[in-house]
Amino acid sequence: MSEQLASYASLKGKRVFVTGGGSGIGEAIVEAFVQQGAVVAFVDIMREASLALVERLEHKPVFRYCDITDIGALQSTMAELAKELGDFDILVNNAANDQRHKVEDVTLDYWNERIAINQRPMFFTCQAVLPGMKKKGGGSIINFSSMSFHAMNGGYPVYATTKAAVLGLTRGLARDLGKFGIRVNTVTPGWVMTQRQLDLWVDAEAEKEIEKSQCLPGKLMPQDVANMVLFLAADDSRMCTGQDFIVDAGWI
Repeated sequence: MSEQLASYASLKGKRVFVTGGGSGIGEAIVEAFVQQGAVVAFVDIMREASLALVERLEHKPVFRYCDITDIGALQSTMAELAKELGDFDILVNNAANDQRHKVEDVTLDYWNERIAINQRPMFFTCQAVLPGMKKKGGGSIINFSSMSFHAMNGGYPVYATTKAAVLGLTRGLARDLGKFGIRVNTVTPGWVMTQRQLDLWVDAEAEKEIEKSQCLPGKLMPQDVANMVLFLAADDSRMCTGQDFIVDAGWI
């Protein structure tokens, strides 16, 4: 992290839970919170990448393997981590999968599977941290959407549906939880240059699309998104709730 970037004193010692923290944007989020002196726990199904991240960082986050489609296992894991580390102050719902699919090929089982990955866990992680945040008198929940549906991107209509739904969840929870001092916001990334994106979809044609569509030149990196998450988690954003913070270099 550049020495010129912000350091948030209010994040030191805070308990943070991140879904999908083992790679990509999630990895950058975990590392960013660790660097701020927070106590970080994360779940992922990518065991090797997650263990490598823990090993790489000087101050070790706590990793638990968990399939977030299993809500019982997810909430049980969160409860165990909260008992071990203390109730969570910050929840980051980052995990998602943007697998491509055609309208004609979507079955009911596939629809349900995509909902189970990209939408359903967000509500139940929020439910899981609520008692602890109420006891603490506040907290920050950060839900991840995507620019995909804003930009009317094709090729993954179920994914786009789930990411549009994030805005509704955030705004509804912001109203219900605000009285407890709990802030709920959305972060909407643009086309972030994670290793998955580079491996699967960023070719010469994609490079041209990025150059044409972004207002700002250059590549959008995981750290750029993590920086917004830090701000929304810190006391510096204490009066921000129910909002959608877009980090896309001006694409949408």
